[in-house]
Amino acid sequence: MSRLGKTPISIPQGVEVKATKEGLITFKGPKGTLELKLPHGLHLKIDGSVLMLERDEKLVPKKAVHGLYRSLVKNNVEGVFEGFEVKLTLIGVGYRANVAGSKLELQLGYSHPTALIIPKTIQIAVDKGTAISVKGADKKEVGQFAATIRGMKPPEPYKGKGIRYENEYVRKKDGKAAKGKA
Repeated sequence: MSRLGKTPISIPQGVEVKATKEGLITFKGPKGTLELKLPHGLHLKIDGSVLMLERDEKLVPKKAVHGLYRSLVKNNVEGVFEGFEVKLTLIGVGYRANVAGSKLELQLGYSHPTALIIPKTIQIAVDKGTAISVKGADKKEVGQFAATIRGMKPPEPYKGKGIRYENEYVRKKDGKAAKGKA
């Protein structure tokens, strides 16, 4: 057994988990609904308010797959109950963001504004024009959309300008050294 895979997952009040014999798990909670398909050989055992992921040693020989899917199940339970949030900060003169309908408009020092279409499952909030909050139930989608936003203008190492995660540290480099005149 995988050490991580055999640890139980508690189901919070208000979250409903259903599993089919084909391996499809449906998670329903206050933040939305998510689905996960288990590979052949993994089974979800629901015992009251506790989930256990069991593995058939003959069909799924790898412990890593067991631990991976246990983490995915835990993330889906947490996502439909509390949701996930990633915060980004825009640093630079004239850098700002705003939400216009279903688009996130970014002004990042280019000659034109950049627009990103916001997925239906993601909520975006912009505070003071420079702080972006990405929220949603699916951890993978939230992280991927935040990475897409950051990829529009990653922080550069000389002045530190760009889009960075809230607590990200950017190590600054020295600029071009002036040559001494003799």
